[in-house]
Amino acid sequence: MLTLRFDRLDVRPGQTFLDAGAGFGRHAFAAARAGARVVALDYAAEEVVGTRATFGAMLECGEISPDNYGGVLRGDATRLPFADATFDTVVTSEVLEHIQDDVAAIKELVRVLKPGGTLGVTVPSWWPEKVNWMLSDEYHAPKSRGGHVRIYSGTELKAKLRAAGVDVVGSHHAHALHSPYWWLKCAVGPTKDDHRAVAAYRKFLEWDIVTGPKWTKVADRVLNPVLGKSFVVYATKQPVDTRSAR
Repeated sequence: MLTLRFDRLDVRPGQTFLDAGAGFGRHAFAAARAGARVVALDYAAEEVVGTRATFGAMLECGEISPDNYGGVLRGDATRLPFADATFDTVVTSEVLEHIQDDVAAIKELVRVLKPGGTLGVTVPSWWPEKVNWMLSDEYHAPKSRGGHVRIYSGTELKAKLRAAGVDVVGSHHAHALHSPYWWLKCAVGPTKDDHRAVAAYRKFLEWDIVTGPKWTKVADRVLNPVLGKSFVVYATKQPVDTRSAR
């Protein structure tokens, strides 16, 4: 289940692709299958190990070639271990809301992006996220594992991206059917995954991801503008003006 639309990212064979805050690698795997050379980075050691193992399995079974695998490493999004203008495409999905200094992280994402390259960013949408915060202090407490430290408005996120030197070229909401799941989790307690209602809704979402019936796709598309769990922004880095260097 992807949050970013790869047709909007324009991922092509031979391009370099960074998934910053990759989690267990869903966008990284999709980019490798599309032919890009992928680097995945995450702060959590467990997720780095899991993503690396999955890439190993993909290589072993021939699903991707060695040229598609650039590595999986542990790192900090506010101090990326890459040279300037390294990647054709950079994505970060559901990451910035966890970072205290999000401005520093955004600057780093733009720094390692090539001029003319594409940046894809997703964060929790304002209204569904506001409900989560109202239902549960534990959900957003910074001291908790994975706690969210801010709620973005679309205006704020776009302004911070523009200030870092990219042009916003599009946006949309995604995963409307996932918002009620998180409201249930927050209502009963974010860690109570065995609660009957939470478990039942999770099974529905897993069934939807596996089977992909037409009616849920239509419902998701219709409800996304209002209930979409994620807000997605696409931007391009301003190319170097060679005239000013003459």
